Amino acid sequence: MTTVHPAPTAVEPDPRDPEDRLARFFDPGTMQLLMPRDTSGALAARGQVQGSPAIAYCTDATIMGGAMGVDGCRHIVDAIDTALREHVPVVGIWHSGGARLAEGVTALHAVGEVFAGMIRASGRIPQISVVLGPAAGGAAYGPALTDLVVMGPLGRVFVTGPDVVRSVTGEQVDMEALGGPDTHGRRSGVVHIVTDTEQSALDTAREAVDLLAAQGTFAGTEGEADVDLAAMLPEAKQRAYDVKPMITALLDGPPLELQSRYAPNVITALGRLAGRTVGVVANNPLRLGGCLDSPSAEKAARFVRMCDAFGVPLVVLVDVPGYLPGVGQEWDGVVRRGAKLLHAFAEAVVPRVTLVTRKSYGGAYIAMNARSLGATAVYAWPGAEVAVMGAKAAVGILHRKKLAAAQPGEREALHAQLALEHERIAGGVARAREIGVVDDVVEPAQTRKRLVAALAAAPAGRGAHGNIPL
Repeated sequence: MTTVHPAPTAVEPDPRDPEDRLARFFDPGTMQLLMPRDTSGALAARGQVQGSPAIAYCTDATIMGGAMGVDGCRHIVDAIDTALREHVPVVGIWHSGGARLAEGVTALHAVGEVFAGMIRASGRIPQISVVLGPAAGGAAYGPALTDLVVMGPLGRVFVTGPDVVRSVTGEQVDMEALGGPDTHGRRSGVVHIVTDTEQSALDTAREAVDLLAAQGTFAGTEGEADVDLAAMLPEAKQRAYDVKPMITALLDGPPLELQSRYAPNVITALGRLAGRTVGVVANNPLRLGGCLDSPSAEKAARFVRMCDAFGVPLVVLVDVPGYLPGVGQEWDGVVRRGAKLLHAFAEAVVPRVTLVTRKSYGGAYIAMNARSLGATAVYAWPGAEVAVMGAKAAVGILHRKKLAAAQPGEREALHAQLALEHERIAGGVARAREIGVVDDVVEPAQTRKRLVAALAAAPAGRGAHGNIPL
């Protein structure tokens, strides 16, 4: 009698396997491990991303939940230092419960050395984090110290877990609500990009590496068809609109937007303009009318400093009615946090061109890369306004008594007449051009060509500073 043995069951690969995650990040067939695989809890490799060299490390969640011990931390530090020596981007793939408890303070010291390595590399090479599982305790600060943080659907970042929070404060919260994609993508701003799948998180990190590592050069725009960007604006100047389609039309294709749900009244994005990587900062009138406020000023400042640190030219699209007024804003530190954006632009040495599309008022006019802060060039579309405030609001203050003395039936007409006079004197783009704070008035259909020409003609620069997480 013949005995029939069942076919062996195929063993499903562990989705947390660090070697598999690294292989899916690099171009196929290019990955080379920097050290033999061991039980340290971390693995590092070199390879290529879209043909450009890069280094990556990955915590090993199959061993003690990716907890970081002395040996694993040493592997991560070595990977960062290797990337620094070779002047290539370094990517960290995170799935870790923090320091190894059994190693005690020795593990804490080792985690601190990882942080020191990241700070040593800050602003010198791009550092990108991909959070695919929990990054808890000491591991939470690893991603936070890097330039860009991408989070997959199962990513979680928190210093103290739900059990500790519950025992100390009595608050009932789960891991997702405490440190998941919505929390950090919308409320805290810790995460720059949230993705729907683990693979798309790795692919997004690849896109970021490509934009920063292979920045390219400006190609000529001769022969390009003109694109009338103003056609994307509503006819009524007071109506809100989404600036994102305008950004896509200006660039070579859809940009990589950062922190899309956090402080959405300002857009920050990386993309290519005539083949060269640029950073875009734009007011978005669809949210808060495009006003600057505490979070958006801080968000934009961090982005400007990152672009400056890596030599990425900046395009600044301005349609801003000013800073958002209110007690809450003042108490939230709009003066201190708004000053960060002033400092970031004034400090930047990369080429940076500003375009005023509809209006630029008050302190926000200065903060959005004005001539006084050293902008490479400032352009405006016909009919744009550059002023302390809108003409109608200004005459309401300047001519309060005159308006109050007018007959009720004549007051509105007088207000409109005074506003027109004030605009001719102080608020029109012609006056701004006359005194040199606007270099030229450009037609909307010529915008792309003029921006490319100005950026290409400017001397290349790169800031000599770190990229502290503002």
